[in-house]
Amino acid sequence: MSRLFRDIAGGPLCADGSVVCIGAFDGLHLGHQALVRHAVARAHTLGVAAAALSFEPLPREFFASASPPPRLGPVRAKFEGLAALGADVIGLLRFDARMAAMSPEAFVDAVLVRRLRAREVWVGPGFRFGHRRAGDLETLQALGREAGFIAGEIEPLVIDGERVSSTHIRSALVAGDFEHAARLLGRPYAVSGRVVRGQQLGRTLGYPTANLRFGGKVPALRGIYATRVHGVDRSRPWPSVSSFGTRPTVGGVEPLLEAHLFDFDGDLYGRRIEVEFVARLRDEEKFDDLPALVAQMDRDAAQARGLLDAPPATPLETQRQDYA
Repeated sequence: MSRLFRDIAGGPLCADGSVVCIGAFDGLHLGHQALVRHAVARAHTLGVAAAALSFEPLPREFFASASPPPRLGPVRAKFEGLAALGADVIGLLRFDARMAAMSPEAFVDAVLVRRLRAREVWVGPGFRFGHRRAGDLETLQALGREAGFIAGEIEPLVIDGERVSSTHIRSALVAGDFEHAARLLGRPYAVSGRVVRGQQLGRTLGYPTANLRFGGKVPALRGIYATRVHGVDRSRPWPSVSSFGTRPTVGGVEPLLEAHLFDFDGDLYGRRIEVEFVARLRDEEKFDDLPALVAQMDRDAAQARGLLDAPPATPLETQRQDYA
């Protein structure tokens, strides 16, 4: 089981040393995966722990707190993904004013040397760290020679002539190009989480939804989508139509992912599910009244069914839905 730590202060976490990889790891795309797998392989070769190091909030979120940049996934998804890739120790360090003011030397001493006892440190292209981004790979290598670890950079991953990056994935998602995003991610784009209770307005409108929060982050997507929900039926993903946004017609504020599962019977409250995005249908809109909203939801559902090859059930097949 992977061990999580959030603080700079504290005793050593890896008594026999570690191989560390450092990155934002938002979305854990194929480039991130290559970096983590390299570090894990090196750790196995040396017989030490594999450590993945990131920050929460991400530095760009901290410095733009009034208008945070969009994220590909919530914090829990990052932790779970790093753990699945084989990281024994995962640092999601609290990025605050104190962290922002740390010099490269202080960061290396406090985290890489004292907490992780690093023997190797691996980073991606363009790595910068420390106060005002003063440190780079050469800085890390020089400090490593003094502290007793080596540092290196993995080559950028290029697919079809394009460097894999979170920025390119976000652009593909905004454009509704989920196939392109999947090529860079190495999997279909999806958002996972535990189903929470909403206002239950959807049920009164004939469209009950399974609701997922996004961990207080700004999602990369906003709009209405044809989706598939995993984690409901072991034999298949469940066809659905989903809204990802703030629900302006009813005065919503927090970004919420609401998935309406077609012809579903069951209770999903508290269940962990994953919503896979298949096709973009339209932008999120504010309607004049609820009847206008419902009319559009009818059209959205019909369009999503067609895209997902999920024809409406017969009256006998239409089933009770016990969720939001």
